Amino acid sequence: MMNIKKFLLSGTLGGIVDFLLGWLFYGIIFNDLYPEGESMNLFLVFLGCMTNGYFISYILTNWVRPVTVLNGVKSGAIIGFFTSLSMNLFMYSNMPINYKNMSIDIVITTIMSALVALVITYTNKRLN
Repeated sequence: MMNIKKFLLSGTLGGIVDFLLGWLFYGIIFNDLYPEGESMNLFLVFLGCMTNGYFISYILTNWVRPVTVLNGVKSGAIIGFFTSLSMNLFMYSNMPINYKNMSIDIVITTIMSALVALVITYTNKRLN
């Protein structure tokens, strides 16, 4: 049975970390990865990050056994890899493919998801 407290708290922290890592990676380090178009709606970006935090938290709270920090990080990296691969394939389905940007984005999202999973796993361990 799912522990709602662990899911909500670790998911919230994971979402906040995802938002901050996105700002670091996409806003500062790789700010030229995507051409500037219309300004982004940061509220929707935040909601997307929170959704990702809860998604990873749900998986780590319910399906990954045993939940060790290493298993959590590995699971987060796998989740990040497949979700970013899927998103990039959909995104580039209606525009010219930029393989370099696609590859960089997949690597960034894989790393970010592994770090989000690290925070979630650590938080769940502390709540035990």
